[in-house]
Amino acid sequence: MTDSTWVSTSMPYLKPREKGQSDAWGEEAAARGGKGSQRIAHAGEVPAPDDVAALLSVAAEAPVVVRRRIIELDGEPCELTDTYYPVDIARGTPLAETGKIRGGAVTLLAALGHIGVRVREDVTARMPDSDEREALRLGHDEPVLRLNRVTLDGEDKPIQVDMMVMPAHRQQLRYEIRI
Repeated sequence: MTDSTWVSTSMPYLKPREKGQSDAWGEEAAARGGKGSQRIAHAGEVPAPDDVAALLSVAAEAPVVVRRRIIELDGEPCELTDTYYPVDIARGTPLAETGKIRGGAVTLLAALGHIGVRVREDVTARMPDSDEREALRLGHDEPVLRLNRVTLDGEDKPIQVDMMVMPAHRQQLRYEIRI
């Protein structure tokens, strides 16, 4: 890839994939001449951090399922993503396991009867902590963008929370809104 700034939209990541389609990240990277991949660093139940608990409408420290991933572009880390699910949705499913999910988590959620119809995203900028700096291979003076996304179903119930951290100097977020 020749341009070091990645322009990203959220829409491809919010809709279930059709049978036979590759995952949204791999498809997006390939369309731009790159290879997108991800490594699952951890999957399973954890106590909900305060910010996640608020977004999922559960008590702080209540059990939730998390999938911690390192997103890579051409073999280089470009994003850290922790995705959280309520245990009543994810416990005992592939969401709580480290294996790759064919079609992605959104496709699995839809198959389980949980379809997102509304998304709320908040983006902030800050300096990374030492773990983030090391994982993303950043210098001490390089900030990150943090994108927090909550996906809600037709009854306004939160079904998924994504907490993403990405190098600010290599990322541009694009939002298109139809009125």
